[in-house]
Amino acid sequence: MKRIGRNDRRESVSRIALVTGGGRGIGQEVCRVLAGAGLTVAAADIDGAAAGRTAADLPGGGHTGYAADVADEASVETLFAAAERDLGPVAVLVCNAGKLLLHEGRRPLIAETSLANWQDMLGVNATGTFLCARAFLRLRAGRPVADGRVVTVSSVAAQLGGYNASAAYIAAKAAVIGLTKAIAREGAPLGITANAVAPGLIDTDMMKLAAGGAGATPASAANVPLGRLGRPRDVAEAVAFLASPASAYVTGTTLDVNGGYRMQ
Repeated sequence: MKRIGRNDRRESVSRIALVTGGGRGIGQEVCRVLAGAGLTVAAADIDGAAAGRTAADLPGGGHTGYAADVADEASVETLFAAAERDLGPVAVLVCNAGKLLLHEGRRPLIAETSLANWQDMLGVNATGTFLCARAFLRLRAGRPVADGRVVTVSSVAAQLGGYNASAAYIAAKAAVIGLTKAIAREGAPLGITANAVAPGLIDTDMMKLAAGGAGATPASAANVPLGRLGRPRDVAEAVAFLASPASAYVTGTTLDVNGGYRMQ
């Protein structure tokens, strides 16, 4: 796999983090926060050029961008092999790549959802998480690292049954929560923790698409007790905590990042 963007300024060895969906939105901000915390980042995205731009703009050095389709088994295997060859053993995996299903600017009803649509949503959001986690666990079983971390990205839509989200998206993000618990159990003997974050209403291009292009509205913010929409940085900081040594005794859980939109 060809590297699509690299920043070579860093000289010291640091923990390696692989972030999927790192070309934009929440994933791009996760890359920035992890790089700012001293990690070397492999930013992966189906848009390789976007991943390259992310890597080139990160603080520090040694960061690299890769084109990868997380729903494709061969692409995931190639991604991990390239990242480990170029940067070293991956210690932190952030499964952020995701996709919405929209029909004429709105969520399709179950009756309107084709099997191809359903499989596409599960393929990117759930199978993509599985394939990346499997590749990571296989590598770390043969070559352990200290403070191994898997952080997955679910959604408040999975917990509430959706707010303008399709059934396929809801089901896929619910699967991520269950899968994360399985990863936590199987990763524990390898020194790996696994946790999910469940963002609420986050001000991203994806959320604006889900809102039919209307973007952030006072009504949507009014439903959040903290009185504002979330920012990509809010989610990225939560991911950074779960990726850090400070979270060593936290595993198999879901961290809500929703401003109180859902309280449990």
